[in-house]
Amino acid sequence: MTRLEVASALSLLAGLTLLLSLQRWFRRPTLVERLRPYTPRGMGAVARTGLLSVESFRDIVAPLAQSVGQMVARAFGVSEELSVRLRRARSSVDPASFRTRQLGYALVTLIATLLVSTAISLPIEAAFVLTLTAPLASFLIVEQRVVAASEEHRHRLFLELPVVAEQLGMLLAAGYSLGAALHRVAHRGNGVIAEDLRGVVGRIGQGLTEVEALREWAALARVDSLDRLVSVLALNREAGDLGSLIGDEARTIRREAHRSLLETIERRDQQVWIPVTVAALVPGSILIGIPFIEAMRTFSNAG
Repeated sequence: MTRLEVASALSLLAGLTLLLSLQRWFRRPTLVERLRPYTPRGMGAVARTGLLSVESFRDIVAPLAQSVGQMVARAFGVSEELSVRLRRARSSVDPASFRTRQLGYALVTLIATLLVSTAISLPIEAAFVLTLTAPLASFLIVEQRVVAASEEHRHRLFLELPVVAEQLGMLLAAGYSLGAALHRVAHRGNGVIAEDLRGVVGRIGQGLTEVEALREWAALARVDSLDRLVSVLALNREAGDLGSLIGDEARTIRREAHRSLLETIERRDQQVWIPVTVAALVPGSILIGIPFIEAMRTFSNAG
C-alpha cells in the first residue's frame, strides 16, 4: 500500500471510531458513568469525557472550524455574520455546531476524493485539482443553503409587510395600544412576520420597550421597508394620528413590492429568450456552414 492509501485508511478509521463512540452498543459505560445517578448531584452531574470522544473532539475543533469557515466565507463574498443568518432563518443550530458540521462535510469529501482518486489511478494533476475543489465545493454548498434560507426569509417578510402594516394601522386607529396591536397580530396571524412578532412580544415581556424590541427585529431582518415602518411606529407616543401615517407607509411598501414583482417578471421574460436564441443559432450556424464547406471543397478540387 502507498502512503496515501495508509493515510486515508487511518483517517477513515478515526472518523468511524468517533461516530461509533456515540452508540451505546459499541461503547460500554464506565464505572463512573454507571454510579453517577446515585451521587448527590444525580443525573445533573457533568459527564467527564474521555480523550477520544465526540464531545472532546467538538470542543477542540469548534474554534478552528469557526475561524476557517469565516475566512473562507469572506473570501467568497459572504460578509454577514453567520449568527445573524442563522437567527434570521430560524435555525436551532448555533454557529459553532454549524461550522463544525460544515468542516466535517468538507473533510469527509476530502477523504472520499482521495480514495476515489487512488482507486481509479487519476493523474497527479487531476487528483490535485479534484482534491482542492471537491471539499471547497462541499463547504460552499452548505454555506449557500444558509444564505438562501436567510434571503428567502427576507423576501417573504418584504412581501407580507404591506398587509401587516395595514393591520397595525387599523388596530392603532381603533384604539389599541402598540403593544396590544403587536400581540394581536403576532398570535392571530400566520407567516414569517407573525412568527417574528411573537419573538418581539417575547422580548417585550423580558423588559424591553415596544420600540426597542421592534428596532432589534429590524436590525436582524435588514429590510429597508421594515426600517421605515419601525421609524413610524416609534412615533406612537408623539403622533396623534398614527394610523394614517402607517396607512401611507403601507401603500408605499405595497408599491415597492409591486415594482419588485414587475422587475422579476421582466427578468424571467428575458431569461426565456436565452434557450430560444441558442436553439435558433445552432441550426442557423449549421445551415450557413454547409455551403461554406461545399465552396471550400469545390475550390480545392478545382486547384
